[in-house]
Amino acid sequence: MKSSKIIVQGSQISIILHKGDDDFISLTDMAKFKDRETTGIVIAHWLSTKYTIQFIGAWEKLHNPNFNYGEFAIIKSQAGLNNYKISVKEWVQKTNAVGLRATTGRYGGTYAHKDIAFEFGMWISPEFKIYLIKEFQRLKNEESERLRLGWDVKRALTKINYRIHTDAIKKHIIPSQVLKQQADIIYANEADVLNMALFGKTAKAWRDKNSAKDGNIRDYADVTQLVVLANLEGINAELIKQEIPQSERLVQLNQTAISQMKSLIDNPSIKKLK
Repeated sequence: MKSSKIIVQGSQISIILHKGDDDFISLTDMAKFKDRETTGIVIAHWLSTKYTIQFIGAWEKLHNPNFNYGEFAIIKSQAGLNNYKISVKEWVQKTNAVGLRATTGRYGGTYAHKDIAFEFGMWISPEFKIYLIKEFQRLKNEESERLRLGWDVKRALTKINYRIHTDAIKKHIIPSQVLKQQADIIYANEADVLNMALFGKTAKAWRDKNSAKDGNIRDYADVTQLVVLANLEGINAELIKQEIPQSERLVQLNQTAISQMKSLIDNPSIKKLK
């Protein structure tokens, strides 16, 4: 889970970013645009309207298998009546809702799934909603581009290191005057040493199980795996120069892959690229 912020008509809005499409936007920050002093009351007024209850009820039906329809029916029958109010905390407790959250601590405040937050933005003002969606989409586009560039850089790094790897194979393993077809087999065989050490399977084994996918096993590696793969290519090149047998190299490379994956899996710098 990561957090970010956008500016909408001069108001700073916090966003909790999740993998996939389940980002949550701070209603508390949005409510400050309408009234900085009574954000809780602003949210409660919005939540108590009949339209709001109908909308978020429909959203919960679509996304939440544990939604309490009995309690929802009671709330819907009262929504819109004079002096009827319900808080986010009460709504969540009574209906088991997942689209709204009242949190404390670092990400304290009331948050809503982006679908619901956009509706709250409309209640604040149509213009506010338009700018909210625009800034949110800009943030998501920037995040997507950053992830793509991070993955591309690491993929390019493994390709650069692979040249060092193949040069070592060419110099120390391939006999002189070998046919190109024979050389290709040796290169592929050595590439699979790395695949086995890191992924636990050969390129062919991966293709056999993923025949519907384009590309190869390395195209579907995550950033952490690509970092380790780049390291393994350099290490294997040195082991080849030392004329260490392939079977021994595989064992060493596998041990290195395990050790490095354990070290990098929770590394903050790596997480920034994911």
